[in-house]
Amino acid sequence: MTKNTTPRALAVEALTRVANGAYSNLQLEQTLESHNLSDVDRRFVTNLVYGTIQHQLTLEYYLEGFVKPNQKVLPWVKMTLLVALYQEIYLDRVPKRAIFNEAIQLAKDRGHEGIRRFVTGVLHAIDRQGLPDISQIKDPVQRLSLQYSVPEWLVVAIQKQVGDDKAVSILETINQPAAQSVRVNTAVATVEEVAQSLTDQGYTVTPSLVAGNAFRLDDKAANQSNVFETGELTIQDESAMLPVEALQVRPGDQVLDACAAPGGKTTQIAALLDAHSGGKVTALDLHPKKVNLIEKNAERLHVADRVDAVALDARKINDQFPKKQFDRILVDAPCSGLGLIRRKPEIRYEKTPQDIQQLQRVQLGILDAVSEKLKPNGILVYSTCTILDTENADVAEKFLADHPDFEAMRVETQLKVKDDRSTDTLAIYPDDFDSDGFFVSAFRKKK
Repeated sequence: MTKNTTPRALAVEALTRVANGAYSNLQLEQTLESHNLSDVDRRFVTNLVYGTIQHQLTLEYYLEGFVKPNQKVLPWVKMTLLVALYQEIYLDRVPKRAIFNEAIQLAKDRGHEGIRRFVTGVLHAIDRQGLPDISQIKDPVQRLSLQYSVPEWLVVAIQKQVGDDKAVSILETINQPAAQSVRVNTAVATVEEVAQSLTDQGYTVTPSLVAGNAFRLDDKAANQSNVFETGELTIQDESAMLPVEALQVRPGDQVLDACAAPGGKTTQIAALLDAHSGGKVTALDLHPKKVNLIEKNAERLHVADRVDAVALDARKINDQFPKKQFDRILVDAPCSGLGLIRRKPEIRYEKTPQDIQQLQRVQLGILDAVSEKLKPNGILVYSTCTILDTENADVAEKFLADHPDFEAMRVETQLKVKDDRSTDTLAIYPDDFDSDGFFVSAFRKKK
């Protein structure tokens, strides 16, 4: 029997592996690279994978009414049905006939006659009976959870933090496609040169409203450009560029990037340093393989002479570095990653409130360890790619309470993002600028 390699079949295969623990972005990349697909089919597979994960709670709620209680459904069969439901509900231009026919064919190809009949029966029952109306759910938290496919605990946490209206705005945004943004590598090219080159190659280039030396690109993937190949730009979200801006790096600084892999912020720091003046960024990561990735990125972007990558747990930094060695320290800490839901949609289903509390302990441990390595008047920046105060403002407050030799600094960015805010810290929500959610705080060492 010939293996079914249609876009829908490939999406089901990728989703089944994600359900078993694979990362969606890595699994999708592997799926696309291992099959010779047209651009249209590549986009369709990508849409099916991310869209089904983004709306998974909603789709599962719909499916429950058409599957008998306690009936065992194989993971790939469930994904076949969820992919079909996703297309029918969210993709207006896909004919129902094509959705049904391919799902049933896939069931026939991968399973036995009983599975084919089951999938056929479920799809036709949905077609006859229609789907339940989520808007009629009385419990407001459950309704929002199912409407936007976000766990109830996370709905409550966001509401408590920012209020109902802002929470809905955030939830509406996280299921939208993520923008494609890039950072110009000013170590080897100017913003104007790269913008012109990209325009000449057919890209629509829009200057970022969030970060300096950054663009949003449309029409083609950024890694297909010749300026990506030459290291004149790198792919990085706009919000993720802000922690380095807050560091206020000078050319001759000694900088510590305490949680550095894969090296996006390390190379951003390195581009601001001058090796001839002694500027260097020491980049730490717990895993040797990730240290190699940092080194490869530094080489691609022509800043390897300013980067020293070391395999080390930042909490054990006392073993390797003396006190007061660094002018600037960046702790872009391990976090729940809930600001990246659009790029890694399965994150929302994997994290629990207990995970968040444990991460806070890790974050404070890293800050405590590295703080002794900062010179007097040096700047320490703490950042995360999440949107929860437990990992953000609460960590900043606890760090200051435990370290009276530090004082809070107002986070300043090149484009003066949210300059009218009342806090020293900077919180970026996904709906603010249609970018990733991020948090940035800054501290100065007094003595």
